[in-house]
Amino acid sequence: MLVLAAWLWMAATDVVVIRPVMNLYSKPAEDADVVSQAIYAAGVSIVEERGEWLRIRTADGYLGWAPASGVRRGVYGDSGRVATVEGLMAHLYREASVTRHAPLVTVPFETRLEVVAEPEAEDRRWIQVRLADDRAAWIQRGDVSFDPRALDVSEAIALARRFLGLPYTWGGVSSFGYDCSGYTQMLCRRMGKLLPRDAQPQADWEGVREVSKRELQPGDLLYFGASAKKITHTGMYIGNGEFIHATAHLKPIVQISRLEEEHWTKLLVACRRLK
Repeated sequence: MLVLAAWLWMAATDVVVIRPVMNLYSKPAEDADVVSQAIYAAGVSIVEERGEWLRIRTADGYLGWAPASGVRRGVYGDSGRVATVEGLMAHLYREASVTRHAPLVTVPFETRLEVVAEPEAEDRRWIQVRLADDRAAWIQRGDVSFDPRALDVSEAIALARRFLGLPYTWGGVSSFGYDCSGYTQMLCRRMGKLLPRDAQPQADWEGVREVSKRELQPGDLLYFGASAKKITHTGMYIGNGEFIHATAHLKPIVQISRLEEEHWTKLLVACRRLK
């Protein structure tokens, strides 16, 4: 069994994200445009400090500004037993009960959590974890997996369908809302491939090879734009002339579209296959 390595989520880090999803901005101000995000418990490195703002680098090498209040100094999830959230999102509670108190925090798909205890008796459905801000919490075992393996193409497409209807979010990299390249990056990450963050660098990446439209196979990546050097959108081909993607076109959600639709036919400029 091929197990996904921790470096797919972690980098050499200085701080850990303590917000469910933290926006990264182009400038050190919350009224600046969002360029990407980092999810809960992800390790990031500090590049520059400016007052209450940090310029950080994510595990995929992306740079952006984030409020210092959104992170905690130190490392997290780099040793011991780690559980990975497999639901679209998961609640964490102060005790092993869904009825006594509201959740402490709700985290997105792929969040990695340090395991503290796994009761063997009647509470076996619960796992105790240490949160990224050092609090203790409980999560239901059904929300997580251990040592997730790399998916094959059919499994990745089945996973992709789980996100249908989720909102399109500019700069989004989480199940709270993806943008187009964040979505394809996540699907390929689950297949063990760490694509660049944005669509143009993905299409130009050395880890893919060019294929023609007539050669398309499920799992191939599609790139759209004015030209092969001006790519602005991406999705994954799922067969039968269809592709799945996060788009703001017509309805801003993760959806399945057909390549034969005029809008997409005239914009398709590159097809790629993972090596």
